[in-house]
Amino acid sequence: MPPTVAARPRDTRGYPVPAITPWEGEAPQFALTDYARSAECARKRLCSVCNEPMPGGPVWRVVGAAESAAIGEALAAGRPYRNLAPTWEGPGHRACMLYASMVCPYLARPNARRGLTAQQPDEMNAHVVKGTVRGSMGAVVGFAEYEFAVTDSQVLFRFLDVIEFLPHDTADAHLDELRAELARSATT
Repeated sequence: MPPTVAARPRDTRGYPVPAITPWEGEAPQFALTDYARSAECARKRLCSVCNEPMPGGPVWRVVGAAESAAIGEALAAGRPYRNLAPTWEGPGHRACMLYASMVCPYLARPNARRGLTAQQPDEMNAHVVKGTVRGSMGAVVGFAEYEFAVTDSQVLFRFLDVIEFLPHDTADAHLDELRAELARSATT
């Protein structure tokens, strides 16, 4: 676990709660995104997992099956990839996203199912339906940069220039990569 994640508030089971996760009383709502926290992270260039500053340059995010497939196809064909359709999922540090890909049940396994339906379905999150299966081949993806827009009701992100593509069927495939990233971080 990255030290910055280990320092996060915890739920009653002891699980660290990501920076953009809303709370309902004493209970974090893991499958949801807190608009105000997401906007603050975007504006201040804070990691959406650990809430610590991200230096200028590359950022990472975890993507599901459809986006992973589109990125993989573009890279295999030698084409650039840019998510022209914005997403509401913010970026983070490489170590934080590797870790998140392994511990989030929905991100970690192809047979994982969503536990909740989006609170206010729209064209951005209509796919967020309780019971939906993640599907095969998620990925942790590094991008050269990101851009964002804060609207009245959501924070929208676009990611520019893929610099790293780490696909996975089950995210434990990233364990060695996470260990190496944590070792690098400890020496800098």
